[in-house]
Amino acid sequence: MKKTLIALAVLAASGAAFAQSSVSLYGIADIALVKAKGSSAQLASGGVSTSRLGFKGTEDLGGGLKANFLFEEGIDLTTGALKGNGFARQAYVGLAGGFGEVKLGNVYTAYDDISGATNPVFDSVLAPTVVWASTGYISNPGSNIYYASPSFGGVSGAVSYALDGSKQKVTSVNVKYEGGPVYVGFGYQDEADRTGNKFTRLNGSYDLGVVKLLAGYGQVKPEVGSKTTEYSFGADVPLGSALTLSTGLASSKVDGGDNRNSVGLGVAYSMSKRTTLYTGFRKENKAAGDTSLFAAGVKHTF
Repeated sequence: MKKTLIALAVLAASGAAFAQSSVSLYGIADIALVKAKGSSAQLASGGVSTSRLGFKGTEDLGGGLKANFLFEEGIDLTTGALKGNGFARQAYVGLAGGFGEVKLGNVYTAYDDISGATNPVFDSVLAPTVVWASTGYISNPGSNIYYASPSFGGVSGAVSYALDGSKQKVTSVNVKYEGGPVYVGFGYQDEADRTGNKFTRLNGSYDLGVVKLLAGYGQVKPEVGSKTTEYSFGADVPLGSALTLSTGLASSKVDGGDNRNSVGLGVAYSMSKRTTLYTGFRKENKAAGDTSLFAAGVKHTF
């Protein structure tokens, strides 16, 4: 861990070298004060986005071909500790060009690309989609081969496959359309060597200008047990150039089992292009009883 931090510190101090080699240091610092029903208030890292630190680079190989790499580690802002071993979030090298992009290493799956694209309330700790069983998919199984196609008239796709050596063989695909105010995404992931779960996700959004409508649908089919069906609806409402209100509801239903329902409401204020304040609440209804959560935090990107 110390070696990782030393390497990042050296990179941060080497601005001239960065410019010559097209290497950049980046990160997110996000922390929130969270109060759950029946519990005392506490600070939590990553209210909207996981706090992280990383560096990435690109080399122009000519003819439209580029070599890329990225190393990224999560950070718990409440303790300063790194999350996982080394660059546990992502660590890959790849090539990109007119054919699309190939990544090799610890890469997020194709399903992860579209999973939270239309989740209400900024896909945050306040998002009602926390009741979804499909949020439990493997996002970065390791030893992953990933390919993303270029866009053809707004339509693009991706596929990823984690090799058997990772002991978590995962096959994942997505297809999405992005054109003007319309977004539609479809994803599928088969986790053959873990639980045998199969995840399906369909989501979409339509930006009317005065409001952006959000919707999502998902299924989880385990190798053994009952299927879970899920949906969500939401809206992002701009209240000015810097203020956005987001609200939504979500439900998760196990065949022959209980329903879990949740609603959420949040407000985000952009103090600058890199710093955002946010606050809101979430309420969940389930067989074990109602729960609620309030959060207020700040997110800074660099």
